[in-house]
Amino acid sequence: MILSILSFGQEHFTIDSLYSVEDYNGVINMHQQYYESSNDAKYILKIGNAYENLNLEDSALVYYRKALKLFKASNDLENVAETNLDIYLLLDSQNNLEIKKEPYLQEIYDYAVSSNSNKWFISYYNNVAVNYMKNRVKDSAKIFFDKALALSKSENNIKRQVNISINQGSLFSRLYKNQDSAIFYYNNALKAYYSDTLNYKNLNTEFNLFNNIGNAYRRKKDYMKALEYYKAAEQMELPKLNTKSKKILFSNMDLAYYYKGDMENAYLYLFKYDSIKDVINLKEQNTAITDVEEKYDNEKLRADNLESEAKRQRINNIAYGLGGSLALGSIIAFLIYKNTKRKQKLAEQAKEIETQKLSTVLKEQELMSIDAMIEGQEKERQRIANDLHDDLGGLMATVKLHFNALKDKDSPELFDKTNRLIDEAYEKVRTVAHAKNSGVIAKQGLLKAVENMAEKISSSNQIEIEVFDHGLDQRLENSLELTLFRIIQELVTNVIKHAKATEATIHLTNHEDSINIMVEDNGKGFNPNQITKTNKGMGISSIDKRIEHLDGKLTIESEVGKGTTIIIDIPL
Repeated sequence: MILSILSFGQEHFTIDSLYSVEDYNGVINMHQQYYESSNDAKYILKIGNAYENLNLEDSALVYYRKALKLFKASNDLENVAETNLDIYLLLDSQNNLEIKKEPYLQEIYDYAVSSNSNKWFISYYNNVAVNYMKNRVKDSAKIFFDKALALSKSENNIKRQVNISINQGSLFSRLYKNQDSAIFYYNNALKAYYSDTLNYKNLNTEFNLFNNIGNAYRRKKDYMKALEYYKAAEQMELPKLNTKSKKILFSNMDLAYYYKGDMENAYLYLFKYDSIKDVINLKEQNTAITDVEEKYDNEKLRADNLESEAKRQRINNIAYGLGGSLALGSIIAFLIYKNTKRKQKLAEQAKEIETQKLSTVLKEQELMSIDAMIEGQEKERQRIANDLHDDLGGLMATVKLHFNALKDKDSPELFDKTNRLIDEAYEKVRTVAHAKNSGVIAKQGLLKAVENMAEKISSSNQIEIEVFDHGLDQRLENSLELTLFRIIQELVTNVIKHAKATEATIHLTNHEDSINIMVEDNGKGFNPNQITKTNKGMGISSIDKRIEHLDGKLTIESEVGKGTTIIIDIPL
């Protein structure tokens, strides 16, 4: 780490000392003057942090990527994960970016698995939950926030607990529209933040807490309470990300005053918001101006040589005239070559389209065969049930009549015993025959079929299965219910056969425009990376094809020794 000292009068300054007092402009100035060519990865990462704290994300990204390359070259995997997280959070904070951020999060998860680090599992779960929350998949977001919080408590990581509780509050405030629950989570975060044993203090975190609590009260229409928290946040002098944070706060205060009917203060904070917005734009312009100035540092030197360049240009014009014919011939030859290449490319594209069409036809045939197999299985079950009911059931009733004729004989004990046996056999036949009215084709529908299946499996005392439903008050289309039941049945079969679990839960949630299925178990788990498109078990392959046929999405979350969670989202 660079620790060189610069003297100014009686004071001594280093990069680290400037960073510790959060003088980020000083850090950047010293870096640009003395250490621009440094290849110290940790130092370069710190410079990237300084740029980001000054809201100069484009410059920060340049240094983050340089640090990442150096950390990977030295196989410093812990700092590779730290830098991946910095890059992911930076990209996640920007709007309308076409850069893919998911690979950085995937590398964090891979490192968490390989190092079995709860620290990085917490980070991964929390960011996955935030991503679900941004995409308005609230139930999945809640599950991953709960996982992250539980691990944070087991690690006694107060900083993580505070940040996750803030995110949980935002989830309940924005998506569940439950402001009381949101305030409960925010207060949990405040309690942890101000706890006596806490070594973690961060004004930006405290600012965000007050701002978010104000948002919850504003959504409850308690505008006086909301403004109380907003004003507490406004009094804070933030050392970093000050402009962005104050811009968001002023916008919220503008809304609170507006809905309160205080138009004078509403206009005041709208003006403050617009002023900060202009400052942010000015910073972006200054960054662009710096780039332009660096690009044209040598403009003066080029101007000094302008006269001699003009002389050379006159000589070149003569050469250009003599070489004109040759150039024209070259252009014609190039155009002929380009036209030939274009025709060749069009032919290759046509061939590729034909290949894609063939692949689509084969895929549709495969899906049709799966549907036909499901329909055939259901018809076969119905046929067997009908045969049992109509043929064997009638036969047993006839036998019972014949044995009733024995009542007048001299063997009443034999009659009673035989009669009981026939009654028992008849009831068993009725039970089997009633199978034609069970499952997803019964009047009760998907939920009842899943509950019956869970109850029967749990009665074996080998595994306990619980079923939770949310919003399944109305029936779904019959063929969809049948397919969903077969999917759940296959997932439970996999749990019984492979997971060695003692407990499992099935969640069924109707979001009006989609149906969410989640199957969790506490079994031995596995590495999801081992499942690929070319290496799938028959169960997973069949489930994946059914879900794909329904335009759905399948997510597998599992860790060795920590159970498995299967999440399925099907559009309605």
